[in-house]
Amino acid sequence: MKPTLVLVGRPNVGKSTLFNRLTKTRDALVADLPGLTRDRQYGHGRLGDRPFIVVDTAGFDPAAKSGIMHEMARQAEQAIAEADAVLFIVDGRAGLTPHDKAIAERLRLTGRPLHLVVNKAEGMRREIVSAEFHELACGEPMAVSAAHGDGVRELIEIALAEFPHAGEDADSDGPRVAIVGRPNVGKSTLVNALLGEERVIAFDMPGTTRDAISVPFERNGRAYTLIDTAGLRRRGRVFEAVEKFSVVKTLQAIEQANVVVLMVDAAAEISDQDAHIAGFILEAGRALVVAVNKWDGLDDYARERIKADLARKLHFLSFAKVHYVSALQGEGINALMKSVDAAYAAAMVKLATPRLTRVLLAAVAKQSPPRHGLFRPKPRYAHQGGSNPPIIVIHGSALNHLPESYLRYLERSFMEAFSLQGTPLRLEVKSARNPYASEK
Repeated sequence: MKPTLVLVGRPNVGKSTLFNRLTKTRDALVADLPGLTRDRQYGHGRLGDRPFIVVDTAGFDPAAKSGIMHEMARQAEQAIAEADAVLFIVDGRAGLTPHDKAIAERLRLTGRPLHLVVNKAEGMRREIVSAEFHELACGEPMAVSAAHGDGVRELIEIALAEFPHAGEDADSDGPRVAIVGRPNVGKSTLVNALLGEERVIAFDMPGTTRDAISVPFERNGRAYTLIDTAGLRRRGRVFEAVEKFSVVKTLQAIEQANVVVLMVDAAAEISDQDAHIAGFILEAGRALVVAVNKWDGLDDYARERIKADLARKLHFLSFAKVHYVSALQGEGINALMKSVDAAYAAAMVKLATPRLTRVLLAAVAKQSPPRHGLFRPKPRYAHQGGSNPPIIVIHGSALNHLPESYLRYLERSFMEAFSLQGTPLRLEVKSARNPYASEK
């Protein structure tokens, strides 16, 4: 499981700048203006072969009791509750402030691994700029410059040192199936229906589940591991608020899984949150089955409405099988699990190079790639580059000029030829080097 690093500090100390550097993006807004960040921002970082999740938070004021500052503090507290480690960021140029002391006192109570980061230290001696921050009693201060990258690598190496490398899941446990969806759609009820017992708490209140629960079980002689995804991770009694939708836990569950079951509520509209979760699944390349729950309580008009809603808002999941189920009544569960098996088989399929090449050449013969200037790209052969999801590597000349529409055509051709139902497919292209490119 990827460790989660949460960036915390008062406004305008450089949290968003550090977030952008760690994620190698510009997703977080950065300006010399306090309070620019309001909500939590999630991103993926990587240090060598060590992936991690990084969370940017708003300026944290533990004393805020009302208004926008209270809401920003609440967002930061929820992020801290999800954290595997907290990076407490202070401003080395502004020096130690009473606000920093209040945050430090609050963070020490959480029990989370805590790393004190003295930012904006470019051009200054580290031991001097860090000296006064020892007073915060948050460990050894580490001087960095998020804007210039000074000391950032060492900081992340130290933050990740206590977490083990994520290994591959053992096949002996069978397919790992994550049940994901927004709150109160029936995820825990589905797990209980599959297990035939009340293994996880199911209650008519959003956010009842507090952690991602892995449950090994056997069905029709086959081993599985179910992952019932969670809301807020509760460690101790520091933060008692129930998080309605934990992005971190959903991301981690999706990363762990071989197959994801996306549950949506038939009694409600398909929401933006449903689409966001679907986007996470697609980005991770996981095999997918869609379960439309609470189907038994709908009339014909409502059923047609939800089908149209699915086709419109989740059209990018056309590769996934859709099942209409009632987790509470146990209806449609058998068919759902058959699709889970099929999606897992498709995700882990082994594709022979000769047959891949035949399918490629047949698709090219049926519809040639469009010309690029005087030349036409020429796909020549294909082989498999990986599984979960299947990756097909296409070799030829000038393939970097293939348009997205043609790559989608080739993707559909492979999907149909190999009957890959329930898994996305990734295409990579590699063009042969032109031996005459250097000649004038």
